[in-house]
Amino acid sequence: MWTCIGLMKFIGYPNYIKKAWLFFYKLGAAGGCHQMSERSFRLFDMQFPVCARCTGIYLGQIISIPFFLTNTVLKLYICFLFLVIMLCDWLIQFLNIKKSTNFRRFITGNIAGIGLMGLYFNIFKFLLALIRL
Repeated sequence: MWTCIGLMKFIGYPNYIKKAWLFFYKLGAAGGCHQMSERSFRLFDMQFPVCARCTGIYLGQIISIPFFLTNTVLKLYICFLFLVIMLCDWLIQFLNIKKSTNFRRFITGNIAGIGLMGLYFNIFKFLLALIRL
């Protein structure tokens, strides 16, 4: 969701940066991110292609890859707990109990990304065990 101000700041950059940024921006929108300006980080005065929570989720997924490559598996209840932590942050913000910050969105997103990858890995191991039967 580009704003006029965001586009005007974007005009001064070289074409290859614009094309790369727009590619990632479209990718973020395709991934379901709302891309709200006030809930996104900025780099060189350009809005990140995804919000702080989605940034955390993606980073958490990337961080968890080496753990799973070494066959370190989170227990299912831990995976769900990590996802519930992000859900609680979202719910507290949605119900206007307390306003969330981008830092908290990023941290809870990071935790949820790790939990999501753990859930994927548990499902993968379960399906692999079914195939071996």
